[in-house]
Parts: sequence; structure tokens; C-alpha cells
Amino acid sequence: EMPNMALDGLFVALLLSFGTTVALDPIPRITWEPRDVHLVRFQEPGVSNYSALLLGSGDDTLYIGAREAIFAVNSLNIADKQHEVRWRVTEDKKAKCAEKGKSKETECLNYIRVLQFLNSTVLYVCGTNAFQPTCDHLLLKTFELVGKNEDGKGRCPFDPAQSYTSVMVDGELYSGTSYNFLGSEPIISRNSPQSPLRTEYAIPWLNEPSFVYADVIRKNPNGTDGEDDKIYFFFTEVSVEYEFFGKSMIPRIARVCKGDQGGLRTLQKKWTSFLKARLACSLLENNSLFNVINDVFILRAPDLKEPVFYAVFTPQWNNVGLSAVCAYNMSLVEDVFSKGKYMQSATVEQSHTKWVRYSGEVPKPRPGACINNEAKAANYSSSLNLPDKTLQFVKDHPLMDDSVVPISNRPRLIKRDVNYTQIVVDRIQALDKTVYDVMFISTDRGALHKAVSADSGMHIIEETQLFPGSEPVQTLLLSAEPGKKYIYAGSNAGVVQAPVAFCEKHRTCVDCVLARDPYCAWSPRKASCVDIFKERGSISSLIQKMSGDASSLVHAEKSQNTLRHFFKHGGTAELKCSQKSNLARVVWKFQNSVLEVQSPKYRLLGILTCLYSCSSHIFGFGVFCQSPYWSFVRRFLGAVCWGGVLKLELPRPLKTFDVIKFSWVGLDLP
Repeated sequence: EMPNMALDGLFVALLLSFGTTVALDPIPRITWEPRDVHLVRFQEPGVSNYSALLLGSGDDTLYIGAREAIFAVNSLNIADKQHEVRWRVTEDKKAKCAEKGKSKETECLNYIRVLQFLNSTVLYVCGTNAFQPTCDHLLLKTFELVGKNEDGKGRCPFDPAQSYTSVMVDGELYSGTSYNFLGSEPIISRNSPQSPLRTEYAIPWLNEPSFVYADVIRKNPNGTDGEDDKIYFFFTEVSVEYEFFGKSMIPRIARVCKGDQGGLRTLQKKWTSFLKARLACSLLENNSLFNVINDVFILRAPDLKEPVFYAVFTPQWNNVGLSAVCAYNMSLVEDVFSKGKYMQSATVEQSHTKWVRYSGEVPKPRPGACINNEAKAANYSSSLNLPDKTLQFVKDHPLMDDSVVPISNRPRLIKRDVNYTQIVVDRIQALDKTVYDVMFISTDRGALHKAVSADSGMHIIEETQLFPGSEPVQTLLLSAEPGKKYIYAGSNAGVVQAPVAFCEKHRTCVDCVLARDPYCAWSPRKASCVDIFKERGSISSLIQKMSGDASSLVHAEKSQNTLRHFFKHGGTAELKCSQKSNLARVVWKFQNSVLEVQSPKYRLLGILTCLYSCSSHIFGFGVFCQSPYWSFVRRFLGAVCWGGVLKLELPRPLKTFDVIKFSWVGLDLP
């Protein structure tokens, strides 16, 4: 057992190890509730489990797969439903499913799990279909199902609670799911009329995996080695390397080659290129703290020399709600598979170790390698030509000894008291020409964190509550098309569309800049915070600072409104310092001196309220509420009081890194 005490101890160790070089438990600068921002929602009465999302190609359409329904909506406004088709389970199938001990109301239904483009006019869709997985073709022109009713076994899970992932590559579906009713036979397969392939049903290949993501990495079109396209699968499985009293989980990345045809005798109709490796996400060496992978996003951009993939992790025993984000270079992944050492099964007396590094001779061609120019030069034009010795080796040694380690050998972000579920990443250039990877990470409580790397580490720009009632986010999708950038989040309750930035919510220049949001900048001409990617014309006058002091920016405000309140004798001057930023720390000052807890003239009620007695012999005094992190001053309100006591109520709270000046003037009046 590894409960709270052990995890708390590990968290302390992380604190000591990371120091200031890793963003450890950063606080979101701003928290947006649904009522604070404009979010667009889609949900249909009687429909639930909106877990499959797919963006159309250039036609502003979002396809949504839910329980017994598929929808097409306007991707610019998802409340605008364009088409729908229902795909229900027959009463006969429901009855047969219920006879096998499944719930007729919740399990014996059709949960859409595969939603992929077969081509430009047809969607390939699969559903659980009351524990009889079925696939069909959806014609986009008429939005009708063809009625093929293909057997979906190996392409789609039987149970809606089982894990799954899929990717369509050149008209062929690659899937990771379960192959039987009980969910006891995991499989990674290719659905191909010409060359269907699958994994070997053996524990060393797949040991109770939980699949989360799959995608294709295309070969370099300018490459000279004749390498193949590769399909990568990400999952968590029970460790085969170690055996403890409980099941120890390990995050994995696995790879197969698109050109794989299987073996002629050994591994017939099985992958000859299947290899897997451990994904490491920890600063402490050999620490498996973050050993459950929840989601992956592969970032591709013209300025990137190679794809980078981001992954979110949680610990296996996550009683403290700890999450991490790690980023990896794809070239390191390929080095592990093409140059790394293999592991082999072994019995080590009085040890938990069950697999060790293989130190013997490795046959040629290299086991698990794609058919490239080197293999073809040796007369191996296809995997069907590979010698049995190579095939038997990869059958017995699918696990690599080397781990795939993250960039800089450490997580990008570690956050406590949250369980991250999904991630997407947008790569953008700020006004200073610096390129930022902006991460959007969802939680199991229906929130979305937006984070960016800053000089001092990872900065969580904002937290947006997407779903009420702490509804977990099941799927996350990014539309990165310029001028049409949105986040789409699916849950059991519905789908939410959110812009990538809420620039207009920052009312002042200082607040806009201190957001440290690369999407946002202050427009002096418009006197508003704007999205730099939606601005037309020159952007040279826009103000944006991703780091550093912001004290000079107070002069960019066109005006500073000052309100005067008059109060009668006998009242109380109550000053409220209303914080907009979750990061600001309040300090009260009077005549440039920090106020103590109480005095005959004033009393502090917590850090946000100050009661001050206004007497007739005090003239021209000022009281400040400030955050020590930044050195700008903004006047929110002034007051005039006479012969007595003044009560002041400030507007809303101030948020991150802000300083507010409260100034009053005392006058002797007759």
C-alpha cells in the first residue's frame, strides 16, 4: 500500500529537488466561472456521453459522437446544429445483453467510440452496440448511415467503460482496445482488407493496458534512409519488469510500422515491428511517481525540426491529487527503438525483478525495425521475407530496456490538488517574436487550465470552469486554424466551446499585460485588451510584456476614475481591497508605513478590509492596498469625509500581481 503519507513524503522530496527550476504547484492567476465568460454549449435532451469529437477539414464543422447519436454542428458556434443521426440498439440486442448480466439502462446501449474520416465524403464510425461492437459508414452529404453493420471486434470496445484509442491512416484503422466480451484480451490491430494485423496475445506484449492515444508520424519526405511511416500507441499497463504484492503500473509508448505485412511462418498475421518502451516522467531518478498516463498531444509546427509530444500523468495511488506534464522529442523515441537495448524475461532469486537487460547477440536485420533501404539492400523487401530468427527474437523481446525521458529530464509542470485528464497544445509567436507552447489541460472537475512557460517557470494564466457540478472532461480538441482558434471539451453532460483567450475580460492595460497571455495585448487606440491574432492592420502599437516589471504601464491608461463618497458623522470608513488576481498579496499602508493589526485610528479585518476612523484634524492622508510583487499603482477611489467617520466600499477584488491605491482627503467642515 502507498497511501497519503508516502505520497506526501514524495511531494516534499519533489519540493526539495525541483527548487525554482520546475513549475511546482503554480496557482492559476485568474479563475473564470461560467457566468464570467462567454462559453457556447451543445447538448441534446436524452443524450449523454459526448466522448468523440472530430473537426471537419476546412468546412467549419465539428462532428460529435455520443450515446446512440452522431451530430454535425457549426464549429464556429456549436449551438448551431446542422445534422444528426440516431444509432440505437434494437430491443432484441438489449435483451440478450441484459441476459449476460449487463445493465439494460446504462450498458446495453450504443456508445460511439470511433469517429474517423474514411475519406472526404465518408466517416467511419463504431459503437459498443450492447456489447456487440459494430462499425458503419456515415455519408456526409446526406448524413445517413449506410447500414454495413461490420463486426467491430478489435476496432471498438465491447464495454463502454473499457479503454480505447484509434487513428485512421490512409484508409486503414489502427486501434487499441479489448478483443473480447470480458475485456481480458487486449489488442493493437490494423483493420485492412489486404493485410490485417494484430498483437500477439501474450503478457509480455500487452499486460492489462489502458489505452489513451494513437497517432501516425510520417516519414521524412526528404529522408534518404527509406524509413516507413510509424504509428505510435500510448497506454498504461501492469509492469512485467517487476512483481510486487500489488500491481505496479507503467506508462508505455509502443510503435508499429505502416508497411508491416506480418511474418510468413513466425508471427503470421501478427506485427513484426511491435516494440514498446517505458515513458519516464519524474525528476527523481528511477522514481515511478507519475506512472499513469492520461492523455497525449503530438505538436507539429513548421518551425519545429521534429514533432514534440506532451503527456499528462498522475500517480497510481493518487490520494493527494497530483498531476504532471512532460514533453518529449520524437527523435529520442526513435533512438530508443532503433538503437536501444532489449529486455528479456529472467528469474532473479529473492528479487522483485522479472525482466533484465538482454546482453546476448542481436540477430540481423534488427528485430522490430521497419523495412528501410538497408533492409532492402540485404534482399529483405518485406516483413514476409524476414528470417525466423529475427521474428522469434522480437516475439520474445518486445520490451526495450531504455526509457524515453522527457526534454530537460524533468516535467514541464507539476500541480497538486488536481487530476489532469486531457491536453492540447498551441504553438504561437508573441509580439516580441518569442515562440510559446501554450498548454490547455482539462481536469476531472470540469475545469480547463491554460499554462505557458515563463522566465520563472510555468505560469498558469487562467482556470476556466467549463462544466458545472465538477463534471470530468472526457475529451479535448483544439482548432488551431488562424482566426478560428477554439477549444472543444466533451463530457458526459455535453460539449463546450471556448475561445483560446478571454482578452476582452482584462479591463485595463496593466491587467492585460500582467495576464502574461501571449494571445493578448493592450491596444491604446481602442483602450481595450485585444487578441493579437484577430487584429487587422498594424500591431506595432500594441503593448505586450511576457515578463519583467510592468510599473511603467500605468501611464498607458487613458483615465483613472476616482469616485467620491460623502458620509455623515458617526459612520465607519471601511476600505475593501478586492483582489482580482489569485496571486496578489495584500499589504495596507498609511503615509508609506505598513499598518499593523490594529490601532486607535484603524483596525484590520483580515487582509482585505481596513476600518479607519476619520477625525477632523486629519488632512490629506492616503491609504494604500498593494501587492509586493509589482510596483505599479492604480487609483480606484477617493473619498471626502468630515467631522466623523468614513465608509468606503471598493469594486471587485484585484487579481494577480496588482497594487491598488486608496486615497482619501480629510477636510475640516463647519
